[in-house]
Amino acid sequence: MSDPFGQRLTDLVRQIYPDLDPHILGSQIVDAFWPDDRHRRKRGRKPGNGFWSEHDALVITYGNSIVDGAHKPLDLLRDFLDRNLKGVTNGVHILPFFPFTSDDGFAVSDYRSVNPILGDWSDIQRIGGEFKLMSDLVLNHVSSQSTWFHSYIQGHAPYDKFFFEASPDDDLSDVVRPRTHPLLREVETVNGTKHVWCTFSHDQVDVDFRNPEVLLEFLRVMRMHVDNGVRIVRLDAVAFVWKEIGTKSIHLPQTHAIVRLMRLLCDYAYEPVILLTETNVPSLENLSYFGNRNEAHVVYNFSLPPLLLHAMLSGTARYLVRWQAAMPPAQLGCAYLNFSASHDGVGMRPAEGILPEEQKEAMIGAVRRFGGEVSMRALGGGRESPYELNITFFEALKGTLAGEDGWHVERFVASQTIVMALEGIPAFYIHALLATPNDHEKVAKTGMKRAINRHHWDYPTLRALLKDPESHTSQVLNALKERIRLRGQQPAFHPNATQFTLQIDDRIFGVWRQSLDRDQSIFALHNVSDEEVELDPVVLNLIDGDTWTDLISGETIAAGDFPIEFAPYQCRWISNRR
Repeated sequence: MSDPFGQRLTDLVRQIYPDLDPHILGSQIVDAFWPDDRHRRKRGRKPGNGFWSEHDALVITYGNSIVDGAHKPLDLLRDFLDRNLKGVTNGVHILPFFPFTSDDGFAVSDYRSVNPILGDWSDIQRIGGEFKLMSDLVLNHVSSQSTWFHSYIQGHAPYDKFFFEASPDDDLSDVVRPRTHPLLREVETVNGTKHVWCTFSHDQVDVDFRNPEVLLEFLRVMRMHVDNGVRIVRLDAVAFVWKEIGTKSIHLPQTHAIVRLMRLLCDYAYEPVILLTETNVPSLENLSYFGNRNEAHVVYNFSLPPLLLHAMLSGTARYLVRWQAAMPPAQLGCAYLNFSASHDGVGMRPAEGILPEEQKEAMIGAVRRFGGEVSMRALGGGRESPYELNITFFEALKGTLAGEDGWHVERFVASQTIVMALEGIPAFYIHALLATPNDHEKVAKTGMKRAINRHHWDYPTLRALLKDPESHTSQVLNALKERIRLRGQQPAFHPNATQFTLQIDDRIFGVWRQSLDRDQSIFALHNVSDEEVELDPVVLNLIDGDTWTDLISGETIAAGDFPIEFAPYQCRWISNRR
């Protein structure tokens, strides 16, 4: 392999598997991802920002977020998207749609099938034909009820070497984990008693990437997803995939090399495939997955949800501004994925080193008062720390630190408007778009705190609410659709357009955006408080002679001495272009 692709592939194989012949394994990797050579480009895509534009916005949803007891959930999802979001959002992330045994899909038992309760591959393909489709490559672990793990127990090759084993006598005290259960699970196999590594639960058994057959099998799965219309591959829990006894077993060099290898394959794929890493960790660790423009195309902006929630609850954007001002712009060919709500809770680790402890405690107290839960993670010495807040983002904003009030909808819409204004691609969890309340019944039924934010909407009930102008569901979805459409018309909101964080008033979160051609500027200003605010336009340096318009309200904004007024939670996108 003397061509540029072959040389880079060989170098990466040497980094991951130094004891194996890099040329033989490199050929096996090519065969796994390109069984048909027609899918391979002769030249790799050059880094650039052509994968996305200001028109891009994603919906995050489970395949069965909408049900009616009569039709396939994937058909209902497609119908909902077509009726409500066609022309508004152009991408959809369908969370794991495979057969599974726990964790709402993230304990996959069969990577090659669609869960028949949801539909089949033809349903996935139809949605992928209308929207940019994202799927999950759950590559750290598989279900303990999977064929892979049953074959491991029975000693059948190649699965007898597919899972990571350790000893209870090993020093595992430094291992970074998001859960509090024992790390190792004892199992009886035909080869004797084994202890397998379980980062997330004892039903989710970690595979062993030290065995190259594991990598090859996941590349075959990845290719199958692409062949079925997937264009964004989400690498779930990727930070944990490589383990070494005596280390933290997170973010190890081999992990980054595996991501680089997958990025290389994407760059040479005939189809435009985007790689997204899911690493719910502190900000600098998360940003490391951009690599040197050679790892993820896109990373989640994981620090945004807890800091945004704090700003809206406290009425001060101080910490949100401080964090955003220190965030580097995404590298050429890379982008952030901005979100507030997801199928998981609001992660607290990404706020480490940014929010003081007393501010975290105040936020946790408010979330509990609004019906939420708190999930913990294990620390050394038997200690625990808050890992995530479990609550729907809509319910989390039903009040402030002072308690509930009458600004619920306005506060929530303002929070989502901030998500739209930032550098990056906005993504909206379906239960944020629908102002879904906490599902306490599902928590009680499943015993899982995360279920609070994983409601199954009855479709006739949902459609009735969407027709009711007085319902929160209708009010929120209509308001957000209007602003998402508006955002998509502004070149200054291109995911890689210039951004400068404004520091003008603790109650105002503001950024200045400028289009790539420098033709449009937008001052995106958002009142995060329940107070009326007056802003001196001088602090914005509005160019005199230009006509400045608030794109949201339609008002003309003078560059003179008249103050710019903000009602509680009012947002203004002040632009030099209508």
